[in-house]
Amino acid sequence: MNFRKALFSMALTAFAVVAAFAQEKASPAKTAEGTVAGSKITINYSSPAVKGRVIWGDLVPLGQVWRAGANEATTFTTTKDITVQGQKLPAGTYSFFIIPNEGQSTFIFNKVAKQWGAFEYDAKQDQLRVNVPSGENGTMEERLVYEVKPDGFEVRWEYGKAFAKIGS
Repeated sequence: MNFRKALFSMALTAFAVVAAFAQEKASPAKTAEGTVAGSKITINYSSPAVKGRVIWGDLVPLGQVWRAGANEATTFTTTKDITVQGQKLPAGTYSFFIIPNEGQSTFIFNKVAKQWGAFEYDAKQDQLRVNVPSGENGTMEERLVYEVKPDGFEVRWEYGKAFAKIGS
């Protein structure tokens, strides 16, 4: 009888473990990496889903600082000094925020790397602010995505996208 109890207990534990892993997190942690202008670029973010919502101008208001992801603020790391949109960004890790707008958005690299969302965002701690072209993505992106490209990085979500050029 003890053998049956032990077997049942193991089967129940295995089921619970499988069920826990099968559930998708609401905003899973993601990393985008690549080398641009001789620097390793790493973007760590939480990737929320659209889930039938209107993102730009509704869930994420236009003209206001947004944490550029979910949960903790997104971080942007460069291993060497680079330029972003032609402006110098020293090597280091920054929290990354966006002020989304139609046609042009603002990318913000803030010296306080560890922050929860944008709740304590302080513009006086900004290392760099750059304006970048933003517009419509040709396809629907259900989850927020960052992509490091050979000449910069791009952020896409729902039908919106923005790109920043990186140089040395």
